Amino acid sequence: MQVFNPYLPSWEYIPDGEPHVYGDRVYVYGSHDRFNAPIFCVNDYVCWSAPLNDLSAWTCSDVIFSKKQDPMNVTGLRLLFAPDVTKGPDGRYYLYYAFDFMGAMGVAVCDTPDGKYQFLGHVHYKDGTKFGSRKGDEFPFDPGVLTDDDGRVWLYSGFATKVPFVLSRFHSLKNSGGVVMELEADMITIKQEPKLLFPRKGNCPPEEYKGHEFFEASSIRKIDGKYVFVYSSSNNHELCYAVSNQPDGGFRFGGTLVDQGDLYLNGATDEQKAKNYLGNTHGGMANLNGDWYIFYHRQTNQHSYSRQACAERLERTPDGGFKQAEVTSCGLNGGPLKGIGEYPARIACNLWSKNGVARYDQKFDKKAHPYFTQDKKDDDHSAVQYIANMRDGATAGFKYFEITDVKCLRLCVGGSCKGVMQASDSPDFKTMAAEIPVETSGSRVYASGKLTLQNGVRPLYFRYQGGGALDFYSFELA
Repeated sequence: MQVFNPYLPSWEYIPDGEPHVYGDRVYVYGSHDRFNAPIFCVNDYVCWSAPLNDLSAWTCSDVIFSKKQDPMNVTGLRLLFAPDVTKGPDGRYYLYYAFDFMGAMGVAVCDTPDGKYQFLGHVHYKDGTKFGSRKGDEFPFDPGVLTDDDGRVWLYSGFATKVPFVLSRFHSLKNSGGVVMELEADMITIKQEPKLLFPRKGNCPPEEYKGHEFFEASSIRKIDGKYVFVYSSSNNHELCYAVSNQPDGGFRFGGTLVDQGDLYLNGATDEQKAKNYLGNTHGGMANLNGDWYIFYHRQTNQHSYSRQACAERLERTPDGGFKQAEVTSCGLNGGPLKGIGEYPARIACNLWSKNGVARYDQKFDKKAHPYFTQDKKDDDHSAVQYIANMRDGATAGFKYFEITDVKCLRLCVGGSCKGVMQASDSPDFKTMAAEIPVETSGSRVYASGKLTLQNGVRPLYFRYQGGGALDFYSFELA
């Protein structure tokens, strides 16, 4: 079976994914968004997992921890932000979560990776004071946790917020950048108090981090005896990494691992020319069947509150580092998709309008831009996800396919439009592979035409030229 990006079902919205391998399965712990929600992380935590020998066979364990289980949230009105999980020295599994903007970090425990976690408490100092309750504390946010080979437990946290009023509500909490603290064997008491590792932009970060300073999304792994820290930078739409020989200091900037719009690849820096719409991202790394992958999320529905889980394979550098991954449609597939058969348009890894893209955390003209959406309410498993509002010049890109003697292209489109859908293996459409007339006034229709592509591993781009707004559902290669 093939695996696409996003790798979970089209109706599921799991951002902030932290992958961990336990036994012969990979488990992903993330926040839980809702389709078309008005804010982040509306739903309870669930856990998705897949066998290492079939990364297409994802199953959900249902709710592993609900908002109401935290005694600070008996009404369920507060949200559960990005979590992480570690297997403790006692063999049990510990879930750490950022508790909304409440200035507290919770911990829950379970005997199995994806079972029902029970509330354990809030991370606290030796005198019982909650982390985040003491004046001058760093704001508790986005935990990343590591149980080291020697049994010591390291907890990372940090939020370089652009919204100072959030911090002022909580006893003058600080947002200096990314911090680390060691925990006692009970997995909840702070043994070594928070230490600043990654000063945020404006707080004198080392020169090597310039342009990629720490913002949020702490994630930690131990790889080849070194500590690899993954984080979301001040650019917000990329994941970077830093490396050290020790867990609590000496980290050197490593580079970008993935960017939602493929910025920083080949020197690209202009956000307007990004290959996809931009917003926050968060994720971690996992070694699956001998290859390292970076997990991240994409935005849908023209905002940052309905995010979906993606992953890309990472290539190593000669010095043991990692090259930046290109965003693709095939992520966990281990190679290109088959150049035959029907594919949903929702797996597009590139999407832009005639005038480029937008950042979803900034104001933009929504009517002018295409976007991913679905035709039914949240958690309706019959919902169909598609690309909406492709106006004149809008482009959707898919990478990559193993093309072998493909002759025909069949499209499924909707919306209200009259024009031509062009296909090419080049984003500038200098070479045309197909031009298929399309016309509809609200219903879904099929349109077919001849497709001319050279054999080999190729991307495929679709550009709509014409009037109205086209909705793109699927395409078939034959």
